[in-house]
Order: sequence, then structure tokens, then C-alpha cells
Amino acid sequence: MRHGFLIDMDGVIYRGTDLIPGADRFINELTERKIPFLFLTNNSQRTRRDVVTKLKRMGIAVEEQHVFTCAMATARFLAAQKSGGTAYVIGEGGLLHALHRNGYSIVDHDPDYVVVGEGRSMTFEMFEAAVRMIEKGAKLIATNLDPNCPTQAGLRPGCGAIVAMLEAATGRKAFSVGKPSPIMMRAARKELGLTASETTMIGDTMETDILGGVQMGYRTVLVLSGGTQLTDLTDFAFEPDQIVDSIAEVDFRSAQRALAGSAA
Repeated sequence: MRHGFLIDMDGVIYRGTDLIPGADRFINELTERKIPFLFLTNNSQRTRRDVVTKLKRMGIAVEEQHVFTCAMATARFLAAQKSGGTAYVIGEGGLLHALHRNGYSIVDHDPDYVVVGEGRSMTFEMFEAAVRMIEKGAKLIATNLDPNCPTQAGLRPGCGAIVAMLEAATGRKAFSVGKPSPIMMRAARKELGLTASETTMIGDTMETDILGGVQMGYRTVLVLSGGTQLTDLTDFAFEPDQIVDSIAEVDFRSAQRALAGSAA
């Protein structure tokens, strides 16, 4: 039976600038055996090319076609909703690039959408402008709702924290496209040409990776090399199909057998 993998990055492949031991061997083996896979990230800052360069410097040789970001999912969704639209963007290069590639213009007044991603160069003036635009009718879009982002120095506010402030200020709820949204989870699977029963999601976060996979009917593998510990699982009403210490322990052969069994 054909099968493939959707793979989270931070906490699964690397932590900050450090490669998680064995991650390179796992990805290289998938490549050698021509098993389809896609890196799935809720980080909207980097373009596909940026991600590929970072991975290659860690010893993982992949191509841009192996990367799918929440910025890409957001831009494609907006293009399908309103072709040739306009957006005021609170975010950085990866999000801007994705929107441009999908026919969107970036404007500083009267946008169709206010689109929020991650970034370090945001100002309160940008938030004030966004609030006024939303009050005038612009729709609020979040690339993801992750409340924070891990860094070498510790946590910093994530897209979800910024969006929460805008929601509180305007009384409007944001629409989120990133994990665990079925929009991104389904689009990524279709990139690989797989069915739900042929797909395994590997991630380190119950609230995004595992929840998104469970909701889509994918097989799910939780790795404990990132943000989730075994003791955290009692907080959730759903469980992953498999729990391992790191991606180095994921056996794609057993995954194939498990998927074949579930389809029988």
C-alpha cells in the first residue's frame, strides 16, 4: 500500500539551530526509498527556499517541493476566496512572498483582509492600523493560532498572541488557516497525492500536529523531542496512534503495515 508522511519541523527535526539526532537519517532514507513526505510548518516567516537552505546546512538535502508552510496555505486559501485581492500584512518575508505568488497585492489602507503571521519587526502602530481596518470591514485572517514560538533564548509571543489582541480590540474573531485547520492539513495531503488512509502525521504538539491529524483521519505519531511530555497526554481527550522519543525511532515499515491494516 502506498503511504507518506507529513512532518512537523521545530521539535521534530531540530530544536532551534540543533539537529535532533537521527532526523537526518530518517529523512534521507525516505528520500532514497522515494517515500513521499512534506515538511509542515506553522512558521510563516520563512519562504520554502529559506527552509530548504536551513535544512541543507543541517545535513538534510531536500527540495522546495518538500516544504509546505502556513503562509502558503493562507495565501492559497485567500486566492480561492477572492482572486486578486488585497491584504494588509503583519508578518515577514515568507508570508509576503506567498501572497504575491498567489496574486495578492500588499496595501496600507482599505484592504480586503488583515493577515497576521509571525515576526520580530512589528510595531504598535501596525496594530493600531490593523484595528482601524478591521473596524472598516477588513476580514481578520491568522496564519496560525500558536500562542508562542520557541527560540534559543526562550519563548516569544506567537501569531496567536497577536491575533488575540486584535480580536479583543475589535470584537471580531480571526479565521485561522494553519495547523490544526483542515484547510492546511488537507492541502498538504493533496500535495503528496495521498488519501487520508495513506497519510501519517509526525509532530511534537498535541494541540496542532496530533489534533489536526486525528481530525483528518491520518495516522499520528507523537515525538517527545519537542514541546509535549508523556504526562501532558492526560489533558487531552484524543491520543496519537504511536508515541516515540524522537523521529529516529519512527519505523516507516511499521507505519506502512499499520496503514495497510487500517484500510483492510
